[in-house]
Amino acid sequence: MRPNLPTLGAPPKRSPLGPVVAVSLILGGAAGGVWWWKQRMASATEQAEQASAPVAPADAGAVAAAAPAAPPAPVDPVKAAGLERVSVRIDGPLETALNAAAGPEVGPALAQVVTRTLVWWVEVPGEILRGDTLDVLYQRRDGEEPLVHAVRFTSGKLGKTLSAYRFQGEGEKNARYYLSNGDELEMRLEKSPIDDYEQVTSLLRDGRRHKGVDFRTPVGTPVKAPFNGVVKRKNWNWGSNGNCVELVESGGRGRRALFLHLEELPKSLQPGARFTTGQVIASSGNTGHSFAPHLHYQLMLGEEKVLDPFEQHKTYRRSLNTANKASFETEMRRLDGLLGTSVAGK
Repeated sequence: MRPNLPTLGAPPKRSPLGPVVAVSLILGGAAGGVWWWKQRMASATEQAEQASAPVAPADAGAVAAAAPAAPPAPVDPVKAAGLERVSVRIDGPLETALNAAAGPEVGPALAQVVTRTLVWWVEVPGEILRGDTLDVLYQRRDGEEPLVHAVRFTSGKLGKTLSAYRFQGEGEKNARYYLSNGDELEMRLEKSPIDDYEQVTSLLRDGRRHKGVDFRTPVGTPVKAPFNGVVKRKNWNWGSNGNCVELVESGGRGRRALFLHLEELPKSLQPGARFTTGQVIASSGNTGHSFAPHLHYQLMLGEEKVLDPFEQHKTYRRSLNTANKASFETEMRRLDGLLGTSVAGK
């Protein structure tokens, strides 16, 4: 019988942790490999897309900034000055030409204002001829007639071009129109019934069939006797004439002076009152059928014949004083530049 061998103990048991760890390591490695592969493929795809995309300039902003800017729209110097300009060749009535050029809403009034300058050069409308040209700088005004700043007129009758410019010298109460040599456009009357006024707005030769001369002047301007005379009547036909006076010349010449649209007359002014040349009779106003403050001065011979004061009085032109001539010449050059080239030169 074989002897029993000494017992060394039970066989060692296997721990289940080892296989689990091993399996986990294997599975984790496989998952990591899959993730790495997907990342590599995604990177390759992105690189391919970038390679196929169009290439932008290195500095697009700098290139855009370097591109030349669009040139600014040209500035109209006439509009920038707040004015408008018409340039016309006259082939019929003056008003028709200005209506076509300036529009019917301003044309008729503009024709009246322009006529006040032309009338010192030619008779209107008889001496305005076909082919004459006219350039006008003017300004529209709400509720008022347009304000004309410059006129250039080429006359076939006179065979020359004439210009007039609106200018107010330093120390002068009113702006007036001047010729290029600095003389006033308008003639003045010696022994005039009114010394201070803005403009003559109507003459016998302006085509309106007006019987007198209208002086635009503020209410209250002194009105003087143009000759020695006696008051014949006052305030007749008030609806049209307003406050008015008739003065009959002394000495038997038979001339009569009528002053219309006056301010209220003093009660002391009665028929039979005598006045000497230059003596103040009344003050100008805006009464009767009057649209703006002015004096209507009318000369008559007897009861029927209308006389032109610019033929009955001696006349003269005032000139700018030396102190204002340089400023006027600067303004004249500015207005000439805005008038531009006449249609006669086109």
